[in-house]
Amino acid sequence: MDCDDCLEKLYAFLDQELTPGERNQVASHLEGCTDCLDNVTFEERFLKVIRDCGTSDVAPAELRRRISERLRSDIPPTTA
Repeated sequence: MDCDDCLEKLYAFLDQELTPGERNQVASHLEGCTDCLDNVTFEERFLKVIRDCGTSDVAPAELRRRISERLRSDIPPTTA
């Protein structure tokens, strides 16, 4: 496996979507290639930041209720 192949499989590797054989190939390449390992490390950190950004923000119950009411009042009644 060369660097281009490794980078092509980078996100599948990080998301654990590769077959065991492909995963082993990428892991073996990473053991000997500091450039690709640096890319993986950067992407792991980047994805963690992205995942952590949206996990704790929840709208207050009162705001959710008001939005729901407003949406329902804006929907015209349907006739059958």
